Order: sequence, then structure tokens, then C-alpha cells
Amino acid sequence: MPATVRPIIVSNNLGRLLTFYTGLLGAEEVMRYPEDGDAFYVGLRLGDSEFGLSSDSAVSPGDPGRMLLSIEVPDVDAVLPQVERLGGTATSGANDMPWGQRVAHLTDPDGNVVNLTQQL
Repeated sequence: MPATVRPIIVSNNLGRLLTFYTGLLGAEEVMRYPEDGDAFYVGLRLGDSEFGLSSDSAVSPGDPGRMLLSIEVPDVDAVLPQVERLGGTATSGANDMPWGQRVAHLTDPDGNVVNLTQQL
């Protein structure tokens, strides 16, 4: 039986996170519910992966620390300068890791932890 894992980020400001992930990474919107009006859920495609954004006004942004999105990009150094312009925070510069990746740590506008990675 095939299985798919699709991370979903719940936010009290879905539009802000949608702007962040489409603007920073070029994620493509592949689904929206409902199709008209304020969205409750937006499905995004990034390369061959999908993740979702869901709206819940009761959710408080903060330091979750229990979820980490690791997203591979072609060039970490080219993407990193866009983070703050789109409402995120770069918590480290890019560093080469001994396992063969270049990695930068950031948080999205809701405080979710994200690693940008690049294969070296």
C-alpha cells in the first residue's frame, strides 16, 4: 500500500505563510479549499514534494521546536537574503556540514523552524 507523508502547518494567518513559502521557494499552489473566499487549506508543491497550510484562528505562533521543515534548494546562499524581506528570520548564516550539505537555519513568520539545505 503506498503511503504519503504531507506536513501541514497550521497558522492564524494563512495568507502570510502562503506569501512566505511561495515568495521564498517558488512553491506552487496546487489546491485550495474552499476555492472562493478565505482559504481554510492551501496545498503547495515544491519539486516532487507537497505540504499544506491550514487556517485556525486559535493557533498562537511561537517557538514550537517539535517540527522542523528541511527544504532542499539549489543555492542556499541565493535564497537566504529573501527570508527577512518575506517576514521570516534567518537564525544562522549558511554553513558547510561534514555530511555534504550546506545548511542555513531560519524561522518562518509564525516561528516554525526551517532548514534550507543544499547538496554539495
